[in-house]
Amino acid sequence: MKLWLRPSDISDALSAMEKNALFKGHLKRGKVGVLGLSMGGGTALSVAGARMNPKRLAGYCDTDALNPSLCDWVRQSGVDLHAMDMSAAGRDYRDKRIRFAMAVDPAPIDVFEAKSFAQISIPVEIINLGQPGNIPETLDASKIATIIPHAAYATIAHASHFSMFAECKPGAAELAESEKIGDPICSDGGGVRSEIHARLIDMTVAAFSRALK
Repeated sequence: MKLWLRPSDISDALSAMEKNALFKGHLKRGKVGVLGLSMGGGTALSVAGARMNPKRLAGYCDTDALNPSLCDWVRQSGVDLHAMDMSAAGRDYRDKRIRFAMAVDPAPIDVFEAKSFAQISIPVEIINLGQPGNIPETLDASKIATIIPHAAYATIAHASHFSMFAECKPGAAELAESEKIGDPICSDGGGVRSEIHARLIDMTVAAFSRALK
């Protein structure tokens, strides 16, 4: 749950690419964007300038209402979020080399400081998976999208958070249930996963082309 380490990983990876002969010739200054799914979506918003609230992060698993499977894993791992040093969580991890950010079901969206979204100056594209009104609180980015100055927001209604995962093999849903995975990883909210993937690809290509043209 040291989520503040993730944006630094992005910045470090970009710095390494700038020095690497294989990659640096393909990087165009001012044309670099970031795409993140789930916690990666939260990371994308962090490098764009959003800041986490340390107290909210520390109290994230005080209830199972937000993310029961993750918090169960945290408890099983013997991690006490309140005992962790969260002082670095609220820092600004903005990377000015990133000129566009796209987040799909960014998580956990509710540990961020709402006012920090107003300080994001680059274009941002946010997609939520699921029917508006039924998207889990910890993923629902509809409100923060109204705070970010240059944000576009969309949903894919007949989809679920797990629709971004690879397609399930035959019998996978039954196996996951028997193994007590806890999350309906093969459920797609009434949609077809391959079609959802195709739509996400189209939306991503269009968003990056528009923002970094």
